[in-house]
Amino acid sequence: MISVGKWIARHKYLILLVGFALLIPAAIGMITTRVNYDLLSYLPESLETVKGQNIMVEEFGTGGFSMAITEGMELKDVRKLKKDISQVPHVKSVLWYDDVAGLSIPVEMLPGRIRKTFFRDDATMMLILFDDTTSSDASMDAIVKIRKMVGKQCFLSGMTGVVNDIKDIALKELPVYVVIASILSIIILELATTSYIVPFFFLVSIGVSILYNLGTNFFFGQISYITKALTAVLQLAVTIDYSIFLLNSYEENKKEYEDRNDAMGHAIAATFRSIVGSSVTTVAGFIALCFMTFALGRDLGIVMAKGVLFGVVACVTVLPAMILVFDNLIDKTQHRPLVKTMERPSHFIIKHYKVWIVIFLLMLGPALYGNSHYKIYYDIARGLPSTMPSNVANKKLKDTFDMSTMHVIMLDRNLENKEKRKMLQEVEKVDGVKRTIGISTLLGPLVPDSMIPDKLQSMLRSDEYELAFVSSHYSDATPQVNKQVGEIDKIIKRYDKTAMVIGEAPLMKDLQDVTDIDLKMVNIVSMGAIFVIILLVFKSISLPVLLVAVIEFAITVNMSFACYMGTELAFVASIVIGTIQLGATVDYAILMTSRYVSERQSGKSKRESVEIAHQTSMLSVITSGLSFFAATFGVAAYTQADMIGSICTLLARGAVISMMAVLFVLPAMFMIFDRIICMTTMGFGKRTQR
Repeated sequence: MISVGKWIARHKYLILLVGFALLIPAAIGMITTRVNYDLLSYLPESLETVKGQNIMVEEFGTGGFSMAITEGMELKDVRKLKKDISQVPHVKSVLWYDDVAGLSIPVEMLPGRIRKTFFRDDATMMLILFDDTTSSDASMDAIVKIRKMVGKQCFLSGMTGVVNDIKDIALKELPVYVVIASILSIIILELATTSYIVPFFFLVSIGVSILYNLGTNFFFGQISYITKALTAVLQLAVTIDYSIFLLNSYEENKKEYEDRNDAMGHAIAATFRSIVGSSVTTVAGFIALCFMTFALGRDLGIVMAKGVLFGVVACVTVLPAMILVFDNLIDKTQHRPLVKTMERPSHFIIKHYKVWIVIFLLMLGPALYGNSHYKIYYDIARGLPSTMPSNVANKKLKDTFDMSTMHVIMLDRNLENKEKRKMLQEVEKVDGVKRTIGISTLLGPLVPDSMIPDKLQSMLRSDEYELAFVSSHYSDATPQVNKQVGEIDKIIKRYDKTAMVIGEAPLMKDLQDVTDIDLKMVNIVSMGAIFVIILLVFKSISLPVLLVAVIEFAITVNMSFACYMGTELAFVASIVIGTIQLGATVDYAILMTSRYVSERQSGKSKRESVEIAHQTSMLSVITSGLSFFAATFGVAAYTQADMIGSICTLLARGAVISMMAVLFVLPAMFMIFDRIICMTTMGFGKRTQR
């Protein structure tokens, strides 16, 4: 690797030329990669709700739908608005009362069911059906056009509107995330390094690797908005250490080698060995996300694992080339280190190691309780500000029509009309169901098929299936609506075994069931993978247990904050935080452990080995932890999207807690379990086991 490092150093200009030239295809790939803003689309295709959505698109040419509520408009104006909406590209059809009864019939003369379905005081509701899925670009484009058309007297509720609002926030905020993370990271790096200019080279190098990562997502076809939003922030947070390792190694090698190319060649080789070992645990943490049934985990896991690898490559190619090219400028912008030594605080921590163990034991019980009692929410719309158009419309729907969501029942068209009516009547008796909207309920039992309006037929019937809509008082992703969906499903399957309940609430119910399993699976896989990696690195049985236990303790404390602060976490945050915090911060523990093992194997005493390891690692651990905190905290404070804010809040807090656990708890573990470590780790002779 030294010869490779020297080659990179000698060909620094070529490296920079190629490195920056590759940014062109990377930028093209990034721009042309579609971003998916609908988290429900990552549910497994095997679920009945997902299959039902696909059948609905194939059979009826529609997937997404939205409820439009108008206030204070005359019926003729509403009819004109309906006609205008119907002509918007990708609007399949619009269902209103004039599809059932003529405008010549006064509202007061309408049958009670029709009147209650479509009217309330001076408000009326229309059901808009799109010709594509909920989160498709076509459906979202239609929502944008309709919103511009309808003005302030009309409100559009439904998941397509929610997804479009998520898109609007993400597009507006994404560039700001990068700026905030970069500024706060530079502040930390200015304090941690001895050159005013070198932190900017760090960010350029990491920025190059981020663009490579985002550009190569083109081969996946699309990525989720959460992945795109977190990629730059997380990649900066978990790979910035590599740059610090390289610079420190280069400064040390300059004292030994007069030729700076030689010094950098050795620095590249040494850094590569160090950061490969460090990056393996981080990659393992991200790869663990790929074991989720919920495909968002695979999306985020693969992209971030790829990002770490690009970070390693940029650190040993682009960064050393820049440092060599601007070496004189770096020398001219040197400043005194803020902290020269950590001897005194390190001595204090080691001296009082028993105190930290007592604190650890006292915190363990409350942390475990809090970790198992925090609340999670699954309602995607809840992650958006209440002022967003979709949430305003959803509130209007609830306040005006006492309705929060709508389910879709898809049943066999050939089921007898008598059975259909009986089934829907039974569905209407389920708690929280306001009414059903179907051909038989809108027109009544006495209307023969030949008298059913063609438009109503084409909307609600295909060759094989028939649709009915169920308006529900309960909000999405609540225990009440989940129970309601389960009861409706049991009822319709008694009449038709092939019948399905689909829509937002059933999908979110499946989302909860799937992610509850994923949470346990991901944590087990990540802990197992990192345990094995540490076991192979140190050839020890005890050290993997101690290191994983310390970081898992930090994760438990981090998650318990949500319980004691009364904060409900977005479901995505609760799933991914454990594996990301473990994979990204266990490096702090590995760094200190490596030095402790080295000193202990060389024959030094237990206390002396722990003190040396702690003192030499303390500044690096603090720099890493604060850099991670800086990269994520600003985004958490700024963003309006709670899905992203929850993750960044947990990561920022988790980085600091992991840093504290490694600095205070881990050395105490070494002091207490030193004899066991020596007995269960290869490379320790009898002279070290004292």
